[in-house]
Amino acid sequence: MEPNQQEKQFGYSSGRYSNTGAGPTMQFVDIGHKDYVALIDPDTAFWSLLKKDKIADALDGSSALMQEFHKKRDSFVQEINNLRFGLKPSAVYFNPTERCNLNCSYCYIPDDMRRSGVQMTEDQLISALSILKEFFNKTLPEGRLPQIIFHGSEPMLARDAVFAGIKKFKDDFLFGVQTNGTLLDEESISFLTSEGIGIGLSLDGHEAAIANSTRKNWNGEGFFGKVTSVLEKLKGYPNYNLICTVTMQNMANLSNIVDFMHELEVPIGMLNPVRCTRQGAREIKPMDNELWPYYSAALDRTHDLYKKTGRKLVIANFANVLVSVVAPSARRLMCDISPCGGGRCFFAVGAKGDLFPCSEFVGVPGFNGGNLFNGDIAQILETDAFKTVTGRKVENIQPCSSCAVRHFCGSPCPAEAFEINGAMNHPGAFCELYEEQVRYALRLIADGKENDYLWDGWDDNVSTSVEITSL
Repeated sequence: MEPNQQEKQFGYSSGRYSNTGAGPTMQFVDIGHKDYVALIDPDTAFWSLLKKDKIADALDGSSALMQEFHKKRDSFVQEINNLRFGLKPSAVYFNPTERCNLNCSYCYIPDDMRRSGVQMTEDQLISALSILKEFFNKTLPEGRLPQIIFHGSEPMLARDAVFAGIKKFKDDFLFGVQTNGTLLDEESISFLTSEGIGIGLSLDGHEAAIANSTRKNWNGEGFFGKVTSVLEKLKGYPNYNLICTVTMQNMANLSNIVDFMHELEVPIGMLNPVRCTRQGAREIKPMDNELWPYYSAALDRTHDLYKKTGRKLVIANFANVLVSVVAPSARRLMCDISPCGGGRCFFAVGAKGDLFPCSEFVGVPGFNGGNLFNGDIAQILETDAFKTVTGRKVENIQPCSSCAVRHFCGSPCPAEAFEINGAMNHPGAFCELYEEQVRYALRLIADGKENDYLWDGWDDNVSTSVEITSL
């Protein structure tokens, strides 16, 4: 930000030059492209791609690029600050039950809760939604509907209560259900699709031997066939996605999993690196450098299939990284930003009505902020349990504080960092994987391919701030 007149008068730098005084810190980044490198201002997430033979001209204060950048840097600062600190909660991950019929090897919910935990009655769930409706009526602009994602453990164990809540409040919330899919029968699928409810499913492989190695019930039985049959029934329904949790067991098959998703006409997929909040997940975490070749090959495969068939399979978690580069405010997921969305853009409600910054903190001592049945939500959001998460910033984390891509990644996940390291001010579990995704994203932009990896309409209401085609 430019120094004010008093600062200039008493010896402060004017900020005219990059990398000295009060000027911006512009960092060159090797993106692995034969022709281009990236130039990034880490503080604002401003970037430009430069031909390698133009590097010497890039920081010339008289260049069109730098002149335009200096004119608009204050607005870039304001935009990134609004994104990081100016948003209010507009979504809730609602866990109507602590129980689950599966015992996935990487689950972040403690075993005892999933085996025999509490479950909301229909009256309790309706009461909780009424309280949330009242809260959002006070905090969100008129006409904007908050989101409720019924989450888990497994929300379909409380199906009757969940469906009653959807029926009663269908005009007050945008609803979604994240489910393992094993309890979705014809009646459930018919209800959810007729109401236009977002459906998230989970499956970790393209064949039973791989998928069932991590996702199985308490008796060790897998459900690949059942979930595949649900996916068959959802063909043509636009409002669903399929999450594949990436582990050591399936990383070598990611391209096959992409083929599997595309063949089933899955519109949105996710290849989510396993969250390492609990020991079971840490035991099957792949090394970043071993995972990336398989991961990038899977992303390449989505593009090959799109060019061959004309039908996209958007990998949403990578698309979010890509869109954080091309248009930061257009991102849809708020994990890859600092502070993350937990407690800031969304919060979680447990089956007892307890509030957590995120579902990843359910079962983690010290992150229960209070109870919505006997407390004030606005006050709960200001408790230490929430502030510890919303106050986590990349500026206070090493090596993130000096990383050029820190605002494209956000050093996720705070629950992961806390559980692994015992403190918030550490990186998450996949630092190098995010680094590689950003470099991959910049290569796509250099080659003009970014739209092929993003959901249709991603750039609605997005404007270009600086457009310089040459130095």
